[in-house]
Amino acid sequence: MYTASWRDVVRTDLFGASPDRRDRPYRLIIRLCLVVFHLFRFRFDVRGAQHVPATGGAVICSNHVSFFDFTFLGLGAISQHRLVRFMAKSAVFDHWFAGPFMRAMRHIPVDRRAGAAAFDAAVRALKDGEVVGVFPEATISRSFTVKDLKAGAARMSIEAGVPIIPAAVWGGHRVATKGHKVELRRGVPVMVILGEPIVPEPGEKVQQLLRRTRAAMGALLDEAQRDYPDQPAGPEDRWWLPVHLGGTAPTPEEALVADAARAAGHGPKARKKSPLQRITGILRRR
Repeated sequence: MYTASWRDVVRTDLFGASPDRRDRPYRLIIRLCLVVFHLFRFRFDVRGAQHVPATGGAVICSNHVSFFDFTFLGLGAISQHRLVRFMAKSAVFDHWFAGPFMRAMRHIPVDRRAGAAAFDAAVRALKDGEVVGVFPEATISRSFTVKDLKAGAARMSIEAGVPIIPAAVWGGHRVATKGHKVELRRGVPVMVILGEPIVPEPGEKVQQLLRRTRAAMGALLDEAQRDYPDQPAGPEDRWWLPVHLGGTAPTPEEALVADAARAAGHGPKARKKSPLQRITGILRRR
């Protein structure tokens, strides 16, 4: 397990010998994240970082269980001196606080009413040699299993002619996830696993590539859950485990019904948010 240190925060070679000047804001944000990781003593197990290409475009496709998954997933690319351009809802870019940071880090806004623009922007970034991060489940999985994937990531991979790097994150949901209050606990282990590149075959259809990607993501998530060092402290602490591992999270079917109800405006009424919840609310829009 790796724990961020003050030495990591100030390392001059953290982003390589000659990092792009345009990414100074992004590099600053990463260093600030390392400060937070150090203060809360998050324990990271990052595997497969070598699968992120040192140069050229790639699509990182990860499962989604926590509001902070994108910060954890970015750790998997740092050792290769790569910065990930994440695709996120356009509402995040419109926010008075988060928006300027998102634009400065050159992430890619997604307006679901005009998805073609986001797709084209992502393909251009990939062809320019960028690493683009996608959570193809489109939203956090309440069942803590891999949901059905949106086809955009596979389409981008085929259109740009770049590989998909399947990934899994696990553990961050114990700090902040949908349907549970934020628990700023110290020493939480977080698993980040990146798999071998999935290269589109000549003439491969989108759905076939999507099936291969989902299978790889599922296998990586199984590995992360199997090797995770912590166990629930008691019966009431089993909420963060999926049902098939003896947890009390909703089944995939129950989560699907709940997501549909909330999308239709039939979910439970929101309670008044604390200042901390209002801040983390920015990240919930991802």
